[in-house]
Amino acid sequence: MHVIDGHCDALLKMVENPAIDFFDPHASALDVSYAKMTQGGVKLQFFAIYLPERITQPQFDHYLEYINIFYQKVVRDPRMRQVKNRADLEAVLTGNQTGAMLTLEGADALQGNPLYLRTLYHLGVRMIGTTWNYANWAADGVLEPRQGGFTRRGKTFIKDCNDLGMLLDASHLSEAAFWDLAAASAEPFVATHSNARAVCGHPRNLNNGQIREIVRRDGRIGVTFVPWFVQQGRQASIDGVLQHVEHICSLGGGGQLVLGSDFDGIDQWIPGLEHAGQIPYLTEALLRRFPEELVRGIMYRNWFTFLHRHLPIH
Repeated sequence: MHVIDGHCDALLKMVENPAIDFFDPHASALDVSYAKMTQGGVKLQFFAIYLPERITQPQFDHYLEYINIFYQKVVRDPRMRQVKNRADLEAVLTGNQTGAMLTLEGADALQGNPLYLRTLYHLGVRMIGTTWNYANWAADGVLEPRQGGFTRRGKTFIKDCNDLGMLLDASHLSEAAFWDLAAASAEPFVATHSNARAVCGHPRNLNNGQIREIVRRDGRIGVTFVPWFVQQGRQASIDGVLQHVEHICSLGGGGQLVLGSDFDGIDQWIPGLEHAGQIPYLTEALLRRFPEELVRGIMYRNWFTFLHRHLPIH
């Protein structure tokens, strides 16, 4: 079965260690490599640009460094195709190439500059999560103590993204910022890598009201494999992931459920779900509990329909 995965941090590893070869079949440093994507049936992978906390003064050049790595290491080979529009999306789902789409996790270095935003779009970035866990010029993240929402400039940024066709990701936003995004965005938005807080009480997970809002707007919720977002206080398991799927489905979200692994952004893994090549184990577990049509939606079709609706034609 095809797979579309809405979040990984492989670019960060390749920026920090330029010796890593994405196409090396023995690239053990990567959870998401070409060989592991092929093994797991991953037809499209979102690659996040994420600047680690130690970069205390993020600059736009930092984003360009990641984009350069993406072009040099990921889509340099004709087996890979960058997905920027519907034509690219259709080509990778129906052909032999594997797709890669750029996203941004943390808009700190954009500083509200519309030129920077448009430049990222022209370079192929198609989705932005405004914050990581803490505050920046635009909004508060989920672990920011004051738990504020979007700033005035941040709300202008939401409109700029809507006007440009840049998709928005709510995964790391504070709850107040989530609802500011819901109020300000004219377009549906997603949470690329967040689970259900009712199942696992981590603040990075979505509460029932947030889940219902994304479902109401026909956005997407990416079930993630981060162990501490799956099960707290005990070893996370594939069955634990299924509990989140079941809960979100109970809130009417079966048609909005997708995958957002967070591979290469974690240093602990769910047994049997430790890299992209093992995703079929999750597929098999889902098929034992849920109808095939629902599982196909989660694994790839729900991401496909969302992207097909919101990406530019060409």
